[in-house]
Amino acid sequence: METMTPATKVWTRETGMTEKRDVWRSIKRGFRGRCPRCGDGKLFRAFLKVDNNCSVCGLDFTPHRADDLPAYLVIVIVGHIVVPTALIIETDYSPPVWLQLSIYLPLTLILSLALLQPVKGAVVGMQWALKMHGFDDNPPEGIPPV
Repeated sequence: METMTPATKVWTRETGMTEKRDVWRSIKRGFRGRCPRCGDGKLFRAFLKVDNNCSVCGLDFTPHRADDLPAYLVIVIVGHIVVPTALIIETDYSPPVWLQLSIYLPLTLILSLALLQPVKGAVVGMQWALKMHGFDDNPPEGIPPV
């Protein structure tokens, strides 16, 4: 029986021309909770649980590593909305503290919960578009998967 050795991989312009991944389109699709590749399949199977793969195009989502970045981004975004609002209302109207707390605490909670899933989807979309964390079609040899 003859043994066949795999052909040596030689880089050419054609091997570098793989699937074009538009970063902004992928981020927008992820923000909407859709597959960053096709835009049709669902990205999440629960509130913050990313599905294993796309139900439409079959893209594997398991290599994503969003970790704490979505939470940090939500803190920054909500802080940039709530803090200036609180400062403007405080300087212009000076409402009592109990009224301010009854407005700003629920506002902060609602904004945080509303933005957490879309921001996580956008991070996963960005990781796919930039071929980060195992989303690369041709990962370098000798590097174990994460």
